[in-house]
Amino acid sequence: MSRKATSGHAATSLFNRKHLKQVVRKKPGGVPGTPVHTGAKRVEDIQMIVHDFDEDFYEAIPITKIEKSEPYLTSKSKTWIQVNGLHDVDKLKSVWEYFSLHPLVQEDIVSTTQRPKTELYPDHMYMVLRLITDKQTADGPVDLHTEQISIVLGTNYVLSFQETDEPVFAPILKRLEMSTTRLRRYGTDYLAYALIDAVVDHYFNALDHIGESIEQTEDLIISGDTDRQIQRIHSLRHDLVFFRKSVWSLRDALNSLIRDDVPLISPEVKLFIRDVYDHASQAIDSIETNREMVSGLYEMYMSTLSNRMNEVMKVLTMIATIFIPLTFIAGIYGMNFNTDMSPYNMPELNWQYGYPFSIALMAAVTLGLIYFFRRKKWL
Repeated sequence: MSRKATSGHAATSLFNRKHLKQVVRKKPGGVPGTPVHTGAKRVEDIQMIVHDFDEDFYEAIPITKIEKSEPYLTSKSKTWIQVNGLHDVDKLKSVWEYFSLHPLVQEDIVSTTQRPKTELYPDHMYMVLRLITDKQTADGPVDLHTEQISIVLGTNYVLSFQETDEPVFAPILKRLEMSTTRLRRYGTDYLAYALIDAVVDHYFNALDHIGESIEQTEDLIISGDTDRQIQRIHSLRHDLVFFRKSVWSLRDALNSLIRDDVPLISPEVKLFIRDVYDHASQAIDSIETNREMVSGLYEMYMSTLSNRMNEVMKVLTMIATIFIPLTFIAGIYGMNFNTDMSPYNMPELNWQYGYPFSIALMAAVTLGLIYFFRRKKWL
């Protein structure tokens, strides 16, 4: 699938941090190649679906045991076995042992904090992808979710291991139902490419919404609504950093498939993988653009706070400036001197209009200062 250029736009939530807090880490010093599920249980039961197809037919068969896929694997058709759920290691072992997957591959499949990468083995190729999906909320921010997807490519089969049962590959299934598509005519390497391309396409949807959330946050800051915007900005910054690490690693993995000699991938399919590599590069450019915009949002937020503080200080300064002469007048007439015996007489103290005169003088000074501030456009 070709991807149209996108400007990359959205906010982000906590990037599924509640899920990340549930991750169970592998104990230090463990034996390499020991599969230990390090993520959270995200589906109730592990599901396995066999997608068997050729130019002339396609069928999807749910199975409970991997041995039931043997008739499809031994035929001349192409087979995709889709596995949803990674929490039951014992059940997954039957799949791994059936296909003789390397112990390090088994370990990486259930270690859900892997960075995207590609590894070549004598009879199969293993690739880790980081799926990032989004769900925009009514008030602007986007709820981003991430999960690990593993793909194993063999001579006539593809295995996909997904943490959840989300219909991420629904467009691929629709294309398999159509007899005129390349998926039905090409080999399993093209199917592996299509799965990778579907994951990358989700990046652009998430980035579009991130850009929209950035613009909404900018409008809120400009309008003066700065409440809780700093949390939104920090969340955006955190999620874009995670996004960048995931896509950058994926681009390196795709580059190795293009550059290295991979017997399981035909030269014709490498051209399509090069197209996915370009999409990953576009995603990185969009991420960098959004990171710069978020940095600008932070500077705008701090500038807005500074301007608001300056406005408050200006008002307080004007109030203090107005009361300084009033305090001076009140202090003069508040001096407790005996004016009858003083050579310097203060006639206002014994004058019957002295009090209203002092009040009028203070009012005149106040009005004069206010007029002066308005002439200077300080008010």
